Amino acid sequence: MKFISWNVNGLRACVNKGFKDFFDDINADFFCLQETKLQQGQIDFAPEGYYSYWNYAEKKGYSGTAIFTKHKPLNVTYGMGIPEHDKEGRLITLEYKDFYFITVYVPNSKQELLRLDYRMEWEDDFRRYVCQLDKKKPVIFCGDLNVAHKEIDLKNPKTNHHNAGFTDEEREKLSLMLDAGFTDTFRFFYPEQESIYSWWSYRFKAREKNAGWRIDYFIASKRLDDKLTDAKIHTEILGSDHCPVELDIDL
Repeated sequence: MKFISWNVNGLRACVNKGFKDFFDDINADFFCLQETKLQQGQIDFAPEGYYSYWNYAEKKGYSGTAIFTKHKPLNVTYGMGIPEHDKEGRLITLEYKDFYFITVYVPNSKQELLRLDYRMEWEDDFRRYVCQLDKKKPVIFCGDLNVAHKEIDLKNPKTNHHNAGFTDEEREKLSLMLDAGFTDTFRFFYPEQESIYSWWSYRFKAREKNAGWRIDYFIASKRLDDKLTDAKIHTEILGSDHCPVELDIDL
C-alpha cells in the first residue's frame, strides 16, 4: 500500500500549481492533506475511485485536514474528543480491520513561542489518544508534526535551537511518542541520510539553497516494522512550501 502526506499550505492555491497532476500520477492508496485552509464547499475536488474525508477549522482560511482513500474504513472520527483542540480541524482517524490510520496537523508554536504552552498540552493529549488506539490495533499516523526531531533533520540546527519547531520541549515530545512504541519510518530506512527536508521557508531563497527542515512524517507502531517496504520524500514536487512524503507498507 502507498500512503502520501502533503501539507499543501492552501489547497486552492496548490491546485493551481500542479497538485492534481501529482495526485493522479502517484496513484496512492491513501492521500492525506494538511493546512487545506478551506471551508466546506469552497473547492470541487472529489477524485474518482476515492472516499473523501475533510476536517475543517472553525476559523476561515486556517488549518484543516483531509484524507482521500481507495479503501472504505469501518469508522471515521474527527478530532480527539477534546473540544479545545478539535475546533481547528487538525485530525482525522480512519479505522480498518487491522490498523488505525490518522492524518494530523500539529499546532505551530509560533514566533517567540507564543503558543508553546498550548502545543505541549496538545502533544500530551495527542500521544495519549494515539497510545489508546495502539492498545487495540497498530496505528499509522502522518502529517506536518511541526518539529525537526534531530540536528540531522534541519539545515541550520545551531541557529534554530530555540526557535519554533526545534525547541528542546518540542523535540522531547516526539521522542516520548517514539519511546511509547512507534517508528519514524523515514529514519528506519535512512538513519544517516542528511540534507533531505520536507519544508523550506518562502524567505531567503531557502528552497533554492536547500536550507530546509524535515517536519513531515509517517510514524507507525513498532510492531509494523517488518511490514515497512520504503519511505520517500518527494523534494522534486513543488506547489507548496512543503513537499509530499511517502510510506510504502505491506499490509
